[in-house]
Amino acid sequence: MKRTLLAGLALLAGCAVGPDYRRPAVAVPEGYRAATTVPAGTSVGDLRWEDVYTDPRLRELIAAALRSNLDLRVAVARVDEAHAALGATRLRYLPIVDASGQVTRSKASLEALLPGAARFQDSEQAVVMASFELDLWGRLRRSGEAARATLLSTEYAKRTVASSVVASVANAYFTLLSLDAQLEITRRTAGTREKFVELTRAQHERGYATGLDVATAESQAASARANVPDLERRIAQAEDLICALLGENPHAVVRTQLGEVMPEAPPMPPPGLPSLLLERRPDVRAAEEALRAANANVGVAKAALFPTISLTGLAGSLSNPLGNLFKAQTAEWSVAAGIVQPLLDPQRSLYQLDLANAQKREVLYQYEKSVQGAFRDVADALVAYAKYGEFAVEQARQVDALQRAEQIALARYRVGYASYFDVINADRDLFAAELALTQAHANSLTALVQLYQVLGGGWQER
Repeated sequence: MKRTLLAGLALLAGCAVGPDYRRPAVAVPEGYRAATTVPAGTSVGDLRWEDVYTDPRLRELIAAALRSNLDLRVAVARVDEAHAALGATRLRYLPIVDASGQVTRSKASLEALLPGAARFQDSEQAVVMASFELDLWGRLRRSGEAARATLLSTEYAKRTVASSVVASVANAYFTLLSLDAQLEITRRTAGTREKFVELTRAQHERGYATGLDVATAESQAASARANVPDLERRIAQAEDLICALLGENPHAVVRTQLGEVMPEAPPMPPPGLPSLLLERRPDVRAAEEALRAANANVGVAKAALFPTISLTGLAGSLSNPLGNLFKAQTAEWSVAAGIVQPLLDPQRSLYQLDLANAQKREVLYQYEKSVQGAFRDVADALVAYAKYGEFAVEQARQVDALQRAEQIALARYRVGYASYFDVINADRDLFAAELALTQAHANSLTALVQLYQVLGGGWQER
């Protein structure tokens, strides 16, 4: 009978109520929409950010941001919180041991003192008490499972923040380069228009241009100069954004590439297999670990419906009078086993189980939404990268054609074969096209940043 009871207890100790976690089945496409390459196992998302962003100054800025960004520090603190919570949960598997000591001296009333008894009484007591909960229903194990999953979820959330920080710094940097190029184009255009104002005035003095032509030329030059302070404002604000991402006060940002030339985006990088995206994206992994924690909490709520069995032991010594503590005749001990079954509060436990199941469904839907969002993000980034590249190619052709048109119009105007407005229109169209080309290059680079991020890149550490 005793062996049967022990075997039954061992069997109960090896089980845990509640569902075991299984990854939900999700619809995974065979390939990404708008992907121009055949899916393969390798993906640009597997690369470290140092291998994707080759600009030395950009690398320095990203490294500084990963060291000092305040959002990332908050995420690290949350990971530390989850570590501490897991450690506290694991300690529940161990017995709770308390030690106490007491020294007492009392004086009895003469009215109540028994004949022959001493009026003053001295006593010493030292007690060590241990209690241990038998985890028959797996409540503690499910709690530990939930704590471990929460820790992993916060770790993946930290990696998500790191990926976002890398992308934010890269986007701000490329925006800054684009604004630098636009400022260079604007200043060059303003200088060209000021020279044209001088030419128009000379033509006016010789009778080949009207006062309206001079006023129009001065207006075009002023229009170009007016764009300069606005671009300088945007450059300063872009620098301030980068400083904020680095956790620093606003200051000028040194960049290696200045002027009119923008770096070109590389060819379409490989996106990899869609099935591997779920393992690579840290936000999806964080959502799955949150689902694992919610699943374990269902087991915790189910275990609360069953009785709690605990073992308690006490050993100590009680001495009277003083000086006999820890001698054989003063030893005392006790051993007890207790069971607690809620009787007047079962409905509350059932509601707690319903709450845990509802929370699990909520987190499940959030996980499925994050998976769908991940595939959509990649599809959007792929089509954006491809179409921005096509736009940049055609825009470059337009700039080349307008540069030739402006040169021809200006040469014809100087010899009197072209109208003044032909020159003005050609100059205005070229200025707008050059700014659009610069923005097209910037859009291609930011699309590359987005593609790398949504493919799960940017958090990989050395």
